[in-house]
Amino acid sequence: MQGSEFDQAGFFAAIAASGARALMIGRRAMIALGLSVMTQDYDFWVHGDDIDAFNAAVEPFGLFPNRDAAAARAFGRYVLENDERVDVLVSRSVPTVDGVRVAFDDLWTRKQEVSLGYQLSLCLPSIDDLILTKLFGGRPKDAEDIRQLLALKGTRP
Repeated sequence: MQGSEFDQAGFFAAIAASGARALMIGRRAMIALGLSVMTQDYDFWVHGDDIDAFNAAVEPFGLFPNRDAAAARAFGRYVLENDERVDVLVSRSVPTVDGVRVAFDDLWTRKQEVSLGYQLSLCLPSIDDLILTKLFGGRPKDAEDIRQLLALKGTRP
C-alpha cells in the first residue's frame, strides 16, 4: 500500500487563508527556521475559538479530527490524521516542566511570520516562545532542540 502525496505548500496556504489563529510549533517550526531536524508529524497550537476554521481548512487534505471542537477544548488537544498526522494543541495555556504557564494569546502577540517562498508564509512562535513550548514535555530530544534554537538565536541580529 502506498500513501498519498501530501501537498505541504497547499496545506500551509489553506491554514494561512483560513483566518484561524494557528501557530506551527514542534520540529516542523524548527525546519521552517532553517534548522536540520527530522520529524514525521506536524504540530500546531490553535486558538480554541478557531478549531472549526482550522479543521475546515485542512479537510480537503483528507485530515479529520479525532474529537469534535467541544471535546477538543475540554481535553486541550486533538489529532488530525490520515497518511499525515497533525497534533493540535488548543489549551489556553500550558505549563512547562518547571511550572511556567505559557499562554497562547501571549505567544500570538509575539508571533513571527516566516516566508516559505511563493508568497506563502506561516505563523510561528518567536524563538524564545518556541523554546518555552519545548519545555512542555522535558524529553531528551527537546533539550537538543533547545540547544539548536539557542544557537540559532545567537546568530540572529
